[in-house]
Amino acid sequence: MIIAAAQFTARPCDVAANVTRMAGMVAEAGERGAALVVLPELAVTGYELDAITGDPDRLTFAPDDPRLGPLRAACRTAGVAAAVNCAGRAPAGPTISTFVYGPDGELRTRYDKRHVTDTEAAAGFTAGTEDGRFTLDGVTFGLAICFDAHFPDLARRAAADGCAVLLASSLYGRGGGARERMEIFPALARTNRLHVLLANHVGPAGPYDACGLSAVWGRDGRLLAEGSGEEEGLVLSTIAP
Repeated sequence: MIIAAAQFTARPCDVAANVTRMAGMVAEAGERGAALVVLPELAVTGYELDAITGDPDRLTFAPDDPRLGPLRAACRTAGVAAAVNCAGRAPAGPTISTFVYGPDGELRTRYDKRHVTDTEAAAGFTAGTEDGRFTLDGVTFGLAICFDAHFPDLARRAAADGCAVLLASSLYGRGGGARERMEIFPALARTNRLHVLLANHVGPAGPYDACGLSAVWGRDGRLLAEGSGEEEGLVLSTIAP
């Protein structure tokens, strides 16, 4: 199976432009043989915390939101599943959520970030309470969103539940963030015998300058594929769970 991490520079709060760009990346992933493509954290709006919580009617989403329709249509046309991260709607307030659409464009699962940062909590985001799982072509995947990966129990539970791959939609900046990704993700892969995929922003992302370097690691922690630190694009790797 080929899996893909998509990294790009989101336009702040420009939902239509970002969805169009992501739909194009889903189409490209299909052309290159991928079965699944994963997008970065809050890719639909960009990492614009205060704007999202200040205008939740416009900048939060349910899985069937018509504005996400082009992404679902791209999945159907390309025959590719997509893990799309955005601000979700929940009774307690906005969440940071991954909606996984299957190759038929239908929702497979929703995962709400379990470990929001202090900054995200202060902005008004609420944490999820359930782990994210889905199966594609006989392979079981676990879901993480950025800071989740800093809590080893999340990956341990994924391995215990029979997941072969952990998918992390994330935002890591240059400097400390780039160092963190190299400390955390290979260790998660090696310790839990999981393939791990990181989909990161590149360039301006809210208050950060994202470092790109989206990547896939093998179950031994070995780097299988890595993206540019400067340019948008897909990072693809063949995995054999």
